[in-house]
Amino acid sequence: MFYRDERLALFIDGSNLYAAAKALSFDIDYKLLRQEFVRRGKLLRAFYYTALLENEEYSPIRPLVDWLQYNGFTMVTKTAKEFTDSQGRRKVKGNMDIELAVDALETADHVDHIVLFSGDGDFRPLVEALQRKGVRVSVCSTIRSQPPMIADDLRRQCDNFIELDELRDVIGRPPREPRDMPEVEVSTQG
Repeated sequence: MFYRDERLALFIDGSNLYAAAKALSFDIDYKLLRQEFVRRGKLLRAFYYTALLENEEYSPIRPLVDWLQYNGFTMVTKTAKEFTDSQGRRKVKGNMDIELAVDALETADHVDHIVLFSGDGDFRPLVEALQRKGVRVSVCSTIRSQPPMIADDLRRQCDNFIELDELRDVIGRPPREPRDMPEVEVSTQG
């Protein structure tokens, strides 16, 4: 439930939201996402958290990061750490949970409602702390994927659960037309 006069802030765990949308087989249009929450209340900030690989000439997430930065999102990034595990596999670690939690607690004094886009159960204590400060917390993730992308204890703790799949028609990017398809002339005469 949203109230038109309440001050909102969005906190988007980029990798978690990407994984949830991918599990539901759709892409998010961040312009539409922002517009949806501007419509629901007084949106003060929209934070987006992601780790970036250093030493990579081209990162597939760089165009998104740049677009978000120019279009009203507050970007919070850090360099991901690359390492080799005990089996010799290349791994990348770039957890942004602490940054998101600190920013949410600092923002809590200025908003009425925080929307957290993540299903990570590690955020349950954060949601509880925000609620103790008098902030309502909605969590947006999905239970419709296999397995569900939201931790049960996070879903139980939040004030409102928003099923990401139910936002598909509002914030989903339209499917792309197949490329290199010949144009077909359609006749309206019988």
